[in-house]
Amino acid sequence: MPKLYFRYGTMGSSKTAQALMTKYNYEEKGFRVALLKPESDTRWGKHVVRSRNGLQAPCKSVKLEEDLFLWFCNHRGYQVVILDEAQFLQEEQVDQLKKVAMDYAPVLCYGLKTDFKTRMFPGSKRLLEIADSVSEIKSVCKCGRKAEVNARVDNGVILKEGDQIEIGGDERYVSLCYQCYVQGRI
Repeated sequence: MPKLYFRYGTMGSSKTAQALMTKYNYEEKGFRVALLKPESDTRWGKHVVRSRNGLQAPCKSVKLEEDLFLWFCNHRGYQVVILDEAQFLQEEQVDQLKKVAMDYAPVLCYGLKTDFKTRMFPGSKRLLEIADSVSEIKSVCKCGRKAEVNARVDNGVILKEGDQIEIGGDERYVSLCYQCYVQGRI
């Protein structure tokens, strides 16, 4: 029976690399895999999923208002759905993916749980509420503790104000434990 999976972690925890490796593993076994990402993720371009270690694959870019259940029904050849940057989904889109997973195909979502203010993204919140399987992809803070926070930084200072979504990578974000985040240690 297909399931809806949510695999979350901080930035730099290898979420995207694992999504791409999972895609490869399914394809190697002969499955047809749909690789998706929200259109708001423009970091590497509109139609590519790319990890920091250089793995990449073409993908379908999902619009904010797009009905993902309807999209899947119109593209029935897919046997697996993998979605990167799932935190950027709308709650309704997560519900639509759950419908896909209930009757048609496994759906594996990878993304952040919280933003730079330690607040949940709407897509992540909904995934935590209804996913059949939730697992954390762990990473470490520079102090050695488990990284839990995606701290937004500017000139060596942790920012705690601003828009929830600001696309960036190592130049803009650092994964920290909560203690280092609260104490402002980068």
